Amino acid sequence: MVAQAEQTVLWQPQPGPQTALLACPVFEVFYGGARGGGKTESSIGDWLQHSSEYGEAAIGIFFRRKLVQLAEVIARTKQLFPKLGGRYNEQQKTWTMANGARLKFAYLEKDADAEEYQGHNYTRVYVEEVTNFPSSAPIDKLRATLRSGSGVPVGMRLTGNPGGAGHNWVKRRYIDPNPGGYQIITESTEIELDGVKQTVSLDRVFIPSKIGDNQLLMRNDPTYILRLRQSGSEALVKAWLEGNWDIVDGAFFDEWDEARHVLPFQDFARVLANPGILRFRAFDWGSAKPFSCGWYAVLDKEYECADRILPKGALVKYREWYGASGPNKGLKMTADAVAEGIVKWERGERIRYGVADPAIFIRDGGPSIGETMAVHGCTWRRADNKRKAGWEQLRQRLVGHGGVPMLYFTDACEDTIRTLPTLQHDDTDPEDLDTEAEDHAADETRYAVMSRPWIPRVAAPPASSLPKHPGSYTIDQLIERTRQQRIAAEHF
Repeated sequence: MVAQAEQTVLWQPQPGPQTALLACPVFEVFYGGARGGGKTESSIGDWLQHSSEYGEAAIGIFFRRKLVQLAEVIARTKQLFPKLGGRYNEQQKTWTMANGARLKFAYLEKDADAEEYQGHNYTRVYVEEVTNFPSSAPIDKLRATLRSGSGVPVGMRLTGNPGGAGHNWVKRRYIDPNPGGYQIITESTEIELDGVKQTVSLDRVFIPSKIGDNQLLMRNDPTYILRLRQSGSEALVKAWLEGNWDIVDGAFFDEWDEARHVLPFQDFARVLANPGILRFRAFDWGSAKPFSCGWYAVLDKEYECADRILPKGALVKYREWYGASGPNKGLKMTADAVAEGIVKWERGERIRYGVADPAIFIRDGGPSIGETMAVHGCTWRRADNKRKAGWEQLRQRLVGHGGVPMLYFTDACEDTIRTLPTLQHDDTDPEDLDTEAEDHAADETRYAVMSRPWIPRVAAPPASSLPKHPGSYTIDQLIERTRQQRIAAEHF
């Protein structure tokens, strides 16, 4: 799209992803990947095209997580829109274009903020940096605001980079179905209209962008890549430059290494058949949010598995039941149903004990969740819920001793493997993780390792490495010297 005023081209898409975005008729587009890929410019260009085509019937809204984050995009629109006859209302943070189209700026600091827009009608919804949102809940609510009584095609345009609290749900929804992008993903459902069953569908697509696609930035600011390389870790810079969604910088568990910590379930099943291996389970309750139940084996000796030796005392999470209906959304099952399901999972197994979040033992006008589950033969004891000590214990087991971990997961634990490596530090307390993220499997694993504390072996330094300097004494020498000083003082 080319916007013109007085025969001057004000904005036009660059070849590649930007051009693809403006030509894309798909309802929901996720655009992004690398930093410097022109995400904000693409959203602005999409609105210019949409508003130019549909005039006063075009009603858009542009979201960021925080109000202060809107300053940059608003500043950019102030450079462009007045030249096209646009008028800006500072108080309402709304543009009215010359043809009557309207674009509002707003923020969603909390998930509940999206509820304020229920009942509103928009033809375009833009959300920048969606990986800043821990869950998809506010985005899901905003979809319901996209409706048009005038036949204008509605659409949602989202942008973001790898990392952040929402990395998992964004990756699962947009990247995993087709990491290379441009493949349309369709969700369909059947409705009945005037007594006739019909199939309705919604499409979504991922359009990847990399810094190399933004040639305008490269020409105007050729040192930008150099500054990126100087402003982050190797992993972060790689993600910024390549838009690699498998690289997560600043992860809370940066000790994680899938090659070291994940075992094939089929191989471990043969190890699990040994009678000397103790089995137990751990549980993190959830209803609106997912619950997580994990089953663990305690190795009574060394075992060979998948061309490696698993050490004595290691924990292996060999199975999980993750109660989720979507990204960070629970199944809303009753405690009775969950207990029955766990008992069914365990048929034929001897589970020595179970540890669970102490919150399940709280009574609120009736039997606690723990008491309800016990009726079905699913009993628990209170887990040690110390967060920082628990995270440290988990880390120590991931590190292990001499390069050999003391905690493993089979590939049957898909949701643990998916969520654990991407968890981030809490902004206000770096020693704790961000609890707004999908941390349910991590919490359950924390309860498990705290039930089997492991103390790393610390090798004593060789005698030759002990510090030597004038005035150093052994304990015996120091005691004798002190005694002699006391005797001398008494005779003084």
